[in-house]
Amino acid sequence: MKTLLAHHELAGPVDTLEAQRASRVDKLADKSLGTLVKALFESYAVVDDCERDLLPEGKTPTDRVAMAFSQRMVMAPERLAQARAAVEDLVAMRNQLVHHLIDRFDLWSDDGCAAAARHLEACYERIDQHFGELAGWARSMDEARALMASFTQSDAFRELVVNGIAPDGSFEWPVSGIVGVLRKAEQHLSEGGWTRLDRAREWMASTHPEQTPQKYGCRAWPQVLSESRQFDLEYRVGEDGRKLAWYRARALRSVRGARTERGGRGDKVAKGQP
Repeated sequence: MKTLLAHHELAGPVDTLEAQRASRVDKLADKSLGTLVKALFESYAVVDDCERDLLPEGKTPTDRVAMAFSQRMVMAPERLAQARAAVEDLVAMRNQLVHHLIDRFDLWSDDGCAAAARHLEACYERIDQHFGELAGWARSMDEARALMASFTQSDAFRELVVNGIAPDGSFEWPVSGIVGVLRKAEQHLSEGGWTRLDRAREWMASTHPEQTPQKYGCRAWPQVLSESRQFDLEYRVGEDGRKLAWYRARALRSVRGARTERGGRGDKVAKGQP
């Protein structure tokens, strides 16, 4: 149970996650069985749609990479109530064995010892049953962690982390790779707060050639600037009479609600507005 609680959930800046895990192991080391059971059914064994914001706005540093992962055992309310009652019954039985076994049976007589032995055998059967169920939960968590480890080695995970593109193809413009390199180009090439798009394109082609409008369902760079809603875009007439695109980044805003589905022209915002 301590293993389940120590490893099923972590969140925060990536450079603190291992320290968090070690700290949680230490904090759980001396907790009573009753306290562990309460924590188990508050965060691990839960009903469906029991979501917690592990990276709340205002409390999560924005100057470092942060991530969160959570593994849970989701059950229907009736099944969860049964599981909780069974585990709490196990705690009560453990307390009775530790604190009241000698008071309950006359261990100075043969009959009392025989009765105590029968009681212990019955308790063992119940303990073995509950242990098997909890061990199954632990195996499920280990299997999920193994699948997650495999996913982190995949191209899909790299697309998610580097480019902000989820396995289903959706992405959030503010944290997308292409918006990130547009901001980097601006840092190198800005003139009076604005950046010429053609110069930015040349810089990005040489430093981040994998970042293209087509990767994000757009036909051209001006479409990226417009649909991402992360930049201001204007056109100016150059010295040679050509119309040139200039852009500047808007202030960073919340990522929430800016998820987009790829699909070329006519992409739709899946929820909310950025």
